[in-house]
Amino acid sequence: MGIFNWTYAAEVFPILFRAMFVTLGITIAAYLVALVFGLVLTFLRRSTYRPVALVTYGFIEFVRSTPPLVQLFFVYYAWPMIPVIGVNLNAITAGILTLGIHYSTYLSEIYRSGINAVPKGQWEASRALNFSGIQTWFKIILPQAVPPVIPMMGNYLIVLFKETPLLMAISVNEMLMQARTLGSQVFSFVEVYTIVGLLFLVLSYPASLFVGYLERRMNNRYSRKAKKIEKKKVAA
Repeated sequence: MGIFNWTYAAEVFPILFRAMFVTLGITIAAYLVALVFGLVLTFLRRSTYRPVALVTYGFIEFVRSTPPLVQLFFVYYAWPMIPVIGVNLNAITAGILTLGIHYSTYLSEIYRSGINAVPKGQWEASRALNFSGIQTWFKIILPQAVPPVIPMMGNYLIVLFKETPLLMAISVNEMLMQARTLGSQVFSFVEVYTIVGLLFLVLSYPASLFVGYLERRMNNRYSRKAKKIEKKKVAA
């Protein structure tokens, strides 16, 4: 029969395949949290009220400098015990919020780099057009700041997806947790962990290729723009 039992692998594959959708759902939900909260952190970091900017900077550095597993344990086990502000969260919600907030700190820096790359003339143009702050951000600045950084944001989506097995620590029934449960029932782990590894590979590798394609396309697009601008300068 060998080390790998193909019959058992065929039996457990449908179960692990269904668990894959739990992992995907958590990934998508956490990434949406990261996208929204990351943008909020970016705005707060740029606040003209210095205490807000400093507190936001401290929060970002703290979250980025501590392991997501420790944050996960804190949100799920410790936070409910804090008086007044403590809230009991189910395991999936705790996992989504923890991963989402953790990766929002990285996305906030990506947003910030995109915003800093927008020419100052665009801000001046918005003032000349009497745009409000909201109009300036959502009609002029963000539409120019976000597209160039989409490949970097895509990389963090892939990383977040590969971090979801951490949720096994709080008993979220994602792929790895399901694999451990199935393997412990018959004391055979080779098949289940091999299948989980292959499922992660099948999902993450094409995604990484697509992100690479986007990055090359963005680079080509902006290099062409730069050449056009250079030609105009020479012609002038």
